[in-house]
Amino acid sequence: MTGATAASGNRASDGKLTFVLGGARSGKSTHAEKLTIAHPSPWAYIATAQAYDDEMLERIALHRSRRGQGWVTVDAPLDLVGAIEALPDHQPVLIDCLTLWLTNQMLAEHDVEAECRRLSDVLSRPRGPWFVVSNEVGLGIVPDNALARRFRDAAGRLNQQVAAAADNVLMMVAGLPLKVK
Repeated sequence: MTGATAASGNRASDGKLTFVLGGARSGKSTHAEKLTIAHPSPWAYIATAQAYDDEMLERIALHRSRRGQGWVTVDAPLDLVGAIEALPDHQPVLIDCLTLWLTNQMLAEHDVEAECRRLSDVLSRPRGPWFVVSNEVGLGIVPDNALARRFRDAAGRLNQQVAAAADNVLMMVAGLPLKVK
């Protein structure tokens, strides 16, 4: 999809949910940012990352540096539903990313299934053009430990719930968006 096609096709998604999936470094975030800025600013960027080490601090800084004026960043590593509900109607929203949010939920020992249901419920009622980024984690080998398998399974279920509610689903492969739905 070219930038012009993405922008013009995106205008029709006011009040709709677009779900952008892909593997690590597939171009998910960059593509979702391009789709979001095809709408009038201000754009809300709901960030779910937490910096537990220097490498993650660098990743967060890189993401922030890509965004210019017009972006309002909301940090929501745990209360993603509250952050979404606090935003004004019609505001373009980019949520990046669900798998980091899920990790945070698991590390905090929250009820993951209940939190995923709450999130899926709010995402099923977009009040503007909403773009949600998540990793597709089920394409590799079966993890060798219980925690990693639990995460992979929870991420797969969450992605299925969000994809079912989404108006558009894109799968990023090597920086290229493939329309799934």
